[in-house]
Amino acid sequence: MNTAMLAFLRRRRSALLLLLLLLLFFTLATVSRSEPQPPDYGDALAKSLLYFESQRSGRLPHNQHVAWRDHSGLTDGLEQGVDLVGGYYDAGDNVKFGLPMAFTITMLSWGVIEYGQQIAGAGELARALEAIKWGTDYFIKAHTHPNVLWAQVGDGDTDHYCWQRPEDMTTSRQAYKVDENNPGSEIAGETAAAMAAASIVFRETNPHYSHLLLHHAQQLFEFGDKRRGKYDASVAAAKGYYPSVSGYNDELLWAALWLYKATDSVGYLSYALDNAVLLGGITWAIAEFSWDIKFAGVQILASMLLMDDGAKHEPHRRILERYRSKAEHYLCACLNKNNGTNVRRTPGGLLYVRKWNNMQYVSGAAFLLSAYSDHLRAANQTLGCGRERVGPRELLRLAKSQVDYILGDNPRGASYLVGYGDKYPQRVHHRGASIPPYRKSKGFIGCMQGYYDWFGRRDPNPNVLVGALVGGPDDMDRFRDERKNFMQTEACTYNTATLVGALARLSSLELGDEGVNSSNRSSRALI
Repeated sequence: MNTAMLAFLRRRRSALLLLLLLLLFFTLATVSRSEPQPPDYGDALAKSLLYFESQRSGRLPHNQHVAWRDHSGLTDGLEQGVDLVGGYYDAGDNVKFGLPMAFTITMLSWGVIEYGQQIAGAGELARALEAIKWGTDYFIKAHTHPNVLWAQVGDGDTDHYCWQRPEDMTTSRQAYKVDENNPGSEIAGETAAAMAAASIVFRETNPHYSHLLLHHAQQLFEFGDKRRGKYDASVAAAKGYYPSVSGYNDELLWAALWLYKATDSVGYLSYALDNAVLLGGITWAIAEFSWDIKFAGVQILASMLLMDDGAKHEPHRRILERYRSKAEHYLCACLNKNNGTNVRRTPGGLLYVRKWNNMQYVSGAAFLLSAYSDHLRAANQTLGCGRERVGPRELLRLAKSQVDYILGDNPRGASYLVGYGDKYPQRVHHRGASIPPYRKSKGFIGCMQGYYDWFGRRDPNPNVLVGALVGGPDDMDRFRDERKNFMQTEACTYNTATLVGALARLSSLELGDEGVNSSNRSSRALI
């Protein structure tokens, strides 16, 4: 074979190789541009409810599914002569903070009230009720007298000095209370709201328990209202961790509205109407909703009264419409349709309020948007954002986009709900999850030993904190999966509590709700 022929064959082989490489490149590019798999809201819902078992304090039941946890805090309250065993740890530490715990139960209850049918359809109603009752059982214990509520167990300063499994705790378990001489209207009001909302949840399945919860709720509301005072002034140990920035006005209105929903007693409605200006219900225009700042939730609850039964509440229309105006300010801020204040978005479309645990605001917004959307639809009404009218589908579409972001439809292609999907945070800032399970390794782990041996490890946590919604990415969608990065990798009960209701609502999309099938493309087009 001559030289010219060899050169020709080499050129031909090179051309064929180049063609194959180009085909491979375009194939990979096409795959990478393909739509992600539609989210499985039912699976996410089941995982989110499982998370609350990981946060349990006290003696665990025989049907505990999270096997890497064991009994803990079994002497809580002993020094004070009161039984405070039970309840929930708020996040990655081992303190029981009463204010965020109560908000967690209020929002879990609201989720069941709005979407109990969907939760039942997903086979998760029993677990949802267990999660609520684990909290309310503790509140009953903590409310030892009409004007006494134990507000916290454990000390944040000593707890944060140690890195221990809750089963190994050697830190202070001092208990703190609010009473007539040391009032705490925020925690009294929020706990009243939680027990009132839960009384609605248990009204049919456990009427005696429902009545008991309502009795406690009424006493707590009266205590919080009559003996007004900031709870973090009475419980100084809470101030560095869960200070009340918004004060107690929102909690008093919040509790009154939940008690009205639970009792249908006009006295509670009158309280919310008569104090609408004095307590800021119709004067504060807020663009966030959280365990501390509840004005948006108050305003949305009040607005729903008018939408659900306008004839009954016609005499109160003027005040309720003012509540609705402020509620719609919050919703329009989320929709980016306010003339003034709007909620920022990351480049990937995530609502962004602040860098520390931003996902709590996202999940809360997703729930409020979903619930308001459904009440608007039922009333055949629209939302007013300035001169623009917004239909209920646009609210639900935004709620869905935020939940989808959480579940992996984001620039990182990663889920922020631990245990969901193929890619999720592996190094959650959580003491129990980051140390080998107590049931398998009962060797005592001391206060600093946890830091030396486990906190600084780069390995993934040995226990998966399934269903935990972590703090999430920064304002540019960036996320560092490091245990020490607590602003982004710590999860809190109130993050997941608000997400439960939103997931329940969206799970009905998979069942063909309103003509929306399980296809991701179809649901985006039709809701």
